[in-house]
Amino acid sequence: MSNTVVLDVDGTLVDTNYHHTVAWLRAFRSVDVTVPAWRVHRAIGMGGDKLVAAVAGDKVEQDHGDEVRQAWERHFDEMLDEVQPLEGAHRLVRAATDLGLTVVLASSGKRKHVEHYLKLIDPGDIAWTSADDVEDTKPAPDLIEVALRQVRGSRAVGEGTRAVGEGFRAVVVGDSVWDCEAAGRAGLPSIGLLTGGFGEDELIDRGASAVYADLDTLRAELADLPFGEVAEPNA
Repeated sequence: MSNTVVLDVDGTLVDTNYHHTVAWLRAFRSVDVTVPAWRVHRAIGMGGDKLVAAVAGDKVEQDHGDEVRQAWERHFDEMLDEVQPLEGAHRLVRAATDLGLTVVLASSGKRKHVEHYLKLIDPGDIAWTSADDVEDTKPAPDLIEVALRQVRGSRAVGEGTRAVGEGFRAVVVGDSVWDCEAAGRAGLPSIGLLTGGFGEDELIDRGASAVYADLDTLRAELADLPFGEVAEPNA
């Protein structure tokens, strides 16, 4: 039976959540919209296609959504060289593959950012996805489903596509409530990490089976993760 670990990237493997918060704050200010930093941070982990409306409302999305996203990208790019991998990121991925687990990265970030993170993490030859691969990002399950299709055969049956494979099981690991929610929508268990600034209780409330303080603690328990069977698509 094949077990797959679907790993989030931002806030899970690389320490970017607060860089993203600052970049979004500056982006909103560029269109004369002021939002509190805590509200932006609470939205980090969902895709930029959803974040503007979630943080500032539908009117701001309608009037300035694309402009804000472009400004966010510009401001985040200015900080990209400051980004560091979280302690234990490389060790976690290598330990998982050494155990015979399949690892795939599912990121709501842009492709060029994920490519930069891969250089920092040095995860070896593993599959990965980015926001550029889907139309609907987290907390929608699309990124997880695309990631699973990269490592196992699948067939699409309209809305609600699921990657399939005989004896195929998976678990989602992430730092935000949006990761946990996306996993639940994909019908999979999730594991939470405190590395992105979300609290243990709220991660559990959104569906996490367990929460770990850091990557090395998680690495020690990789063999005991609650893998769930990947559902067959609806006929």
